[in-house]
Amino acid sequence: MKEKWDERYASSEFAYGKQANNYLKEQLLKIPVGSILFPAEGEGRNAVFAATLGWQVFAFDQSVEGKKKADNLAQEKSVTIEYKVGEFQLMNYKDNQFDAIALIYAHFPALHKSDYHKILSTYLRPGGILIFEAFSKRHLDYVNKNPKVGGPKEIDMLFSLEEVKFDFHAYEILELAEHEIELSEGIFHNGLGSVIRFVGRKK
Repeated sequence: MKEKWDERYASSEFAYGKQANNYLKEQLLKIPVGSILFPAEGEGRNAVFAATLGWQVFAFDQSVEGKKKADNLAQEKSVTIEYKVGEFQLMNYKDNQFDAIALIYAHFPALHKSDYHKILSTYLRPGGILIFEAFSKRHLDYVNKNPKVGGPKEIDMLFSLEEVKFDFHAYEILELAEHEIELSEGIFHNGLGSVIRFVGRKK
């Protein structure tokens, strides 16, 4: 997987654009600024946006090329982010370290995604906010009609409402729904898709 993402991010063009995800932007503007973690952050568009709002931003990804792009974008926007490169298991964040965590199209391997979500939850303080947008299992129908909309092609890497509820059961659900949306994010997210959006407050 690392090689795939390094190859995708090696181009001078941003794979998913420089603009932050729309849902993330909406949600960040609703909550107090603090510290935030962006797992699987890729080229940094979302992390850099949060930093422009005054957030203390932490991010990680397995792609060296993604970090290079993120660092350049942060410099372009005159902000600072702390971005680590490495496997999920090697990140050494602390329990209750963050005020918010943003999982934006963070499609982890099927065998590990629930375990990763549980670990991430330990990093979020009680009362902290989790913001989540990812492709739903129904999204495969959209990919078959239009491959340019992007997203994993393995159904087990996609999400159902039930899976999100299960993985984040220790949260007050502020919003949880499946939506059909029009994506226009760089090269690889274009067209109609099916996503799950979730905002939860850790109990």
